[in-house]
Amino acid sequence: MTSRPRMFLSTAAAGTTAALLVLTACGGGGNEPKGHGEIAGAGGAASASAGGSTSTSGGRPTVTFPSDARNVFEGQKSGDARKDAVLADNAQRINSIDDAIFQGTVNTEALGFYSAEGALGSARMFIKGYLDDGRSWTGTTRYFDRQVSFRSDGSAAVVYCSDESKSFLKNRKTNKAEKTPTSADSYVLYNTKLVETPDGVWQTVKVISKRGAAQCQP
Repeated sequence: MTSRPRMFLSTAAAGTTAALLVLTACGGGGNEPKGHGEIAGAGGAASASAGGSTSTSGGRPTVTFPSDARNVFEGQKSGDARKDAVLADNAQRINSIDDAIFQGTVNTEALGFYSAEGALGSARMFIKGYLDDGRSWTGTTRYFDRQVSFRSDGSAAVVYCSDESKSFLKNRKTNKAEKTPTSADSYVLYNTKLVETPDGVWQTVKVISKRGAAQCQP
């Protein structure tokens, strides 16, 4: 089956680990996905699954998945409250993108709640790619090796991997999943920059990713 498209690097630095390191060290970097048809978390794991919605405490928007789709986030609890808050909002940001795909719109409340600046614009382009192609997705995506660090300017970086070997593109009209073998491209390395809002939300503002990254292979 075809692994569903996720975030992928579309800048001149595409496919380079160096670009990922620049974002981690400096808080800069390239864009989140543009386009589509490309690949764009054990104890304490959190998930968005089976038609359920994520936590909405503190007036946060609801994110709901259909019964056949699930995100699993490993390593949600680091033992550090500040890092855990970043990890939680990183997970919610990912869920908000998929929620928008399922809803069929780029203008959900959750999307703008967890993404800002370039990351918001590129997320909308990514979602639009799904919608223009008449696609959604099905199955389970696992996010793992999630690491948080803090920059001197107060921003945070989250580096993590995704395993899309069990999640697949689906035709929105027929509900049929598309079939091809899983490959190295089913595994993606991400590096994201997050900034805390006055309301305590860690918004993602920049994203770089590398599809088929060696660091994320099983």
